[in-house]
Amino acid sequence: MTEEKPVSGMPPHEPTKATRELVQLHTMVGTTQEALASIIGIDPKTLRKYYRDELDLAKAKANATIGGALFNKAKSGDTTAMIFWMKTQAGWKETSVNEITNPDGSLTPTRIELVAPNVNSKD
Repeated sequence: MTEEKPVSGMPPHEPTKATRELVQLHTMVGTTQEALASIIGIDPKTLRKYYRDELDLAKAKANATIGGALFNKAKSGDTTAMIFWMKTQAGWKETSVNEITNPDGSLTPTRIELVAPNVNSKD
């Protein structure tokens, strides 16, 4: 790999275990790449170059962790967790059906005639 040339007298960025963990943690909780780059003190392009795996996998790891906790709550009998799981994972949905009937009990639409008022009338 070719050596990067320093820009503005700054040495090239060197990822450490600590910065990799920081990137993963911030990405898991939703910190933007721009804010995260600023926290580390690098450009967002540099962040994406050196921390691609952390950026790509952290959100999936967070979703797996929270999804697992939700799944365990549902398995243990938490009704709210069960309903949420079934709605988001099994396609359950709540629907409302409104039926409008005519006085005769039919669903046949009735014709309503609208009559414009006579504006020329001297009533």
